[in-house]
Amino acid sequence: MPTPPVPEPADKPAEGSNRVRAFAKYSGIAFQMLGIIGGFTWLGMWLDERYQSENPWFTVGLMLVGVFLAMFQIIRSLTKE
Repeated sequence: MPTPPVPEPADKPAEGSNRVRAFAKYSGIAFQMLGIIGGFTWLGMWLDERYQSENPWFTVGLMLVGVFLAMFQIIRSLTKE
């Protein structure tokens, strides 16, 4: 009687799934960055309109805060691994 074939271990992921997982992770990080910077920029524009400021200081300031927060979030998520 022939021996049945031995299945490969289930804990070894396929090469293609690692690429898809990495692509999803890094594209998710890009969308987080876009959302953070865009949200802070929108808030700054709204504050500039609300207080009728001559110069867009709220927009510039909050955009920079958004960039720094987005960079902090990216560094934190990449070093978490």
